[in-house]
Amino acid sequence: MENENITEHTYADEVSPLTLAFVGDGVYDLLVRAYLVRQSNRPVGELNKIKVGFVNCKSQAEYAKILIPHLSEKELSVYKRGRNAAPKCTPKNGTVADYHSATGLESLFGYLYLKDEKERISELFDIILHISLNGSGNCEK
Repeated sequence: MENENITEHTYADEVSPLTLAFVGDGVYDLLVRAYLVRQSNRPVGELNKIKVGFVNCKSQAEYAKILIPHLSEKELSVYKRGRNAAPKCTPKNGTVADYHSATGLESLFGYLYLKDEKERISELFDIILHISLNGSGNCEK
């Protein structure tokens, strides 16, 4: 059992930044959806409109900038690897710089998820919620 954890942790360090972002995109999206549903019972269309305020490259880039001072050296390294990766997609809404920063944020969430660091994911997501709920984010309340 102990060797499985070591392998899992090593695996997270070896996964490409874009693969981490692929996982992190799902993790982040699920965190936002769960948060919104816990806040109130609203129609799905309304929930989706609010979700888009959290899950878009511009907002995620803003959140990434604010999270940077709260990251460990390793977490910052993972974020930068994701940010500097060369995705094959181009942003529909937002700048290329925002898209890269958002990819870095998603890479970080993917990395933490694969490392099974759920408490740390919650801490970082709580910072994002605090930002968005206090009016400095782009999200609807």
